[in-house]
Amino acid sequence: MAWLMNEAQQEFLRQERRTLARLQEILEAIKADPDDRRALADSLEQLDDFFLLVVVGEFNAGKSALINALLGQPLLPEGVTPTTAQVQVLRYGPEEHREVLAPGLVLITLPAARLREMSIVDTPGTNAIIREHELLTTRFIPRADLVLFVTSADRAFSESERAFIEAIRDWGKALVLVLNKVDILDGPEALDELLTFVREQARQHLGLEPPVFPVSAKLALRAKMGEPALAQAAGLAALEAYIHQTLDHRERLRLKFRNPLGVGARLAARYLERLTAQQAALQDDLALLERMEGLLQVYQDDMRRQFDLRMAEMEKILLDMEARAQQYFDETIRIGRLPDLVRKKYLEQDFQARVIGDMPRQLEQRVESLIDWLVNAEMRQWESLLEQVAQQQARHRERLGASLQTPFFARREQLMTELRDRARRVLATYDRQAEAQRLAEGTRAAVAAAAGIGVGAVGLGALVVALATTVAMDVTGVLAAGVMFTLGLLIIPARRRQASAEMHRRVQALRQTLSQALRQQFEHEIQRSVEHFREALAPYTRFVRAEQQRLQTHLEQLQTVHGELETLQARLEQVV
Repeated sequence: MAWLMNEAQQEFLRQERRTLARLQEILEAIKADPDDRRALADSLEQLDDFFLLVVVGEFNAGKSALINALLGQPLLPEGVTPTTAQVQVLRYGPEEHREVLAPGLVLITLPAARLREMSIVDTPGTNAIIREHELLTTRFIPRADLVLFVTSADRAFSESERAFIEAIRDWGKALVLVLNKVDILDGPEALDELLTFVREQARQHLGLEPPVFPVSAKLALRAKMGEPALAQAAGLAALEAYIHQTLDHRERLRLKFRNPLGVGARLAARYLERLTAQQAALQDDLALLERMEGLLQVYQDDMRRQFDLRMAEMEKILLDMEARAQQYFDETIRIGRLPDLVRKKYLEQDFQARVIGDMPRQLEQRVESLIDWLVNAEMRQWESLLEQVAQQQARHRERLGASLQTPFFARREQLMTELRDRARRVLATYDRQAEAQRLAEGTRAAVAAAAGIGVGAVGLGALVVALATTVAMDVTGVLAAGVMFTLGLLIIPARRRQASAEMHRRVQALRQTLSQALRQQFEHEIQRSVEHFREALAPYTRFVRAEQQRLQTHLEQLQTVHGELETLQARLEQVV
């Protein structure tokens, strides 16, 4: 075809091919529907092929009869049932020959003069009972240079026909309506009324004003087969004249250029809309991830704040013990208690009963409460995660509907479902007792390690008792030794001060040991919990981040190509 074009037209064609080739690459990269990619490839191939006239319509509208009339010979079978089960491409050949090109696609060569200047495609009915027929018809539309839509005068412009014509319009195809079987109408008035109805329906429902040609294919074929008197009533001459004018060099070239541009523009617009919807979904996903990260931060901040309050309660228990010790020293380290002061065993037991008391049990209860609080807080975080993801899924399912079946949304739905299911499994299998036991053992080990003592497998209470007993023995040892070796009674106030100072040091050391060990264990558990959440979110997070970057790139590329296609469409009339 290139030798029939001037330099400007050849350059236009080169630009068109380059732009559509880039569109093909983008559609491949974004994994566009195979049918759409094939439609674009077919329309590009059609640039180098014969002019393609595609005849479509519902079964029994008379498509095959119309083609027979155009060719002037009864070459295709006709009938009241769906007689065309495949797409049939009719081309010129010295003799009749049939060749199966692909499943559902047959090439027929015929010795018909009309086929020297164009190829004609006969398609299955758009409302055929076998739905694969309609699929074949729809797939072949993007290849057409000109579409003849045949509707029957006995059921003109049905609802299914409107829907199919709308699909043809969306592909940007040149469309001609053929009102067939007009011989069954009762005179010119009935014909005029029906033509007006068809034109109004096309304008109101589709925004189209295609040319409409009333014909009787049956009479037209009889006219060409030896009954010329029927030609005027058949009305085929006007349609043939229009096709002949359409097939002059300039108009044929214009339609050839326009065909792939229309297909490309439609696909670019369709996938711009689809990618924009995906981008909007990703924005929702990013917002969800930000909410979850915010909740994790609030979780950590709240946990640390609550931990400080709980530690303050435990420190108060130790400070109360220290206050009891001070009172004990004031009451015990006196001259009148000298016989008791030299009895080291008695002092240890008395100090244990009056100063240490049930302090270990109180501390153990506080730690157990701390552990229960940690377990419950983590459970609430998983419940929050499950609720957030479930709400996100519900919103998107309601809003997106069928779009969820596309690869992007299907993968996104899969990851969200996996995340939701993981949260459910955690909640369903979470053993509070076992988890509390694990935390208790970790806490006991941390306190023992910080205190530098080995206590085997005893509980935290026994560990605190051991630490408190050590305090009691050390303090009362100071008292007993001080009194036993004193040379005068004036040394007792000094020993009282020494015991108080030693008690304060020991309590401070115990407070520091407990605080350091518990805080270290607490931070470990918080980080473990947070990492557990982030690990669960990781596949979903990676998908969202990667898709966001990929979508942004493809959107920019697609917007550029779409703009170039619109520019080419605007220039087409100037070039041809």
